[in-house]
Amino acid sequence: MAYHPQPADVVSGEQYRYALQNFRIAHEKVEEQRRQLEEQERHVAQLRARITLLEGGDDQQKGQQKGGQSVDDFSIKVAASNLEKQINRWAAEVVRTHPGSLDYIRGAILDDISDDTSGIKDVPTTALQVQNLLRHAIAETISEAIINCLIITNSNETNAQLTRIHEFLFAKDPTVAFVWRRQTFVAAIETCSPEMTIQLLQETMPTLLDFFTEGGQTGPPAPLVAIINAAYTFSRMLHGSRSSSAGSNDAFYRAFVPELGSILDATQVELSKRCIRSERGEIDRVGSTIFPGLVKVTRPTPGAHMKKGEVVQTTVRRSQVICECAMGIGG
Repeated sequence: MAYHPQPADVVSGEQYRYALQNFRIAHEKVEEQRRQLEEQERHVAQLRARITLLEGGDDQQKGQQKGGQSVDDFSIKVAASNLEKQINRWAAEVVRTHPGSLDYIRGAILDDISDDTSGIKDVPTTALQVQNLLRHAIAETISEAIINCLIITNSNETNAQLTRIHEFLFAKDPTVAFVWRRQTFVAAIETCSPEMTIQLLQETMPTLLDFFTEGGQTGPPAPLVAIINAAYTFSRMLHGSRSSSAGSNDAFYRAFVPELGSILDATQVELSKRCIRSERGEIDRVGSTIFPGLVKVTRPTPGAHMKKGEVVQTTVRRSQVICECAMGIGG
């Protein structure tokens, strides 16, 4: 039987070009739809992040460095304890490396402290005094220049203005202040610039800074700079994170340092060393503060027991102090 081959399926060049053009058009439409879907997903993610931020939830896109995580009292105490140890190591090292300058260092500290220091000036200088007074001086710097002032930029003037804005917002609506503060800290600096660090120290401990920068030293010693940066990181954790009181009962944190010579108050201070006078039932006073205390400031909803505009201050961590008798002051 003879074999008769089947005719091959062929198309003309015009039909081929037409089909190829349609395929290209379809592919471009699919690609355009894919890009549109990706854009929609980005918008949805941004909206979700915005809603989470306004509701006081964790902002996953910002992460821990940008204040996206919540902060509780326990984590605050742990971070404060680590910073306190760093300060103590620095103060001990200063005393160890400058044994012949203790009188001068003590005088510089007392010149920088605004409290009444007449009781300290009347007693001989000791290494223990100088070490704890150094801790007191840096505690005041951390309290007033770092924690109680929102540091967002490397400009003191701008930071002071932003702090006033936050105080105004908090007085009007704590929730608005909470959202504003978290959004503002998203754009905050990572660390203080060298110029900013020097300016902070010049404002809070100018005489002591002169001592550290004499002899051709171009800036503060590295351990002191490290403390300032660690204190700023601690401050950013306090102000840039979601607190457990987010929402209508927003909270923010403030630091405090008891005055030298003030009477010991067990609700505000915690003794780091044994106080013989207190154990005998006698009145003793603050000899130095080795780390600031922290309070959580809230504005509860006005009710039967709270007037409009009133604030509640809850002590999160008592100020760590050394009494006068442990410092060898007051006899």
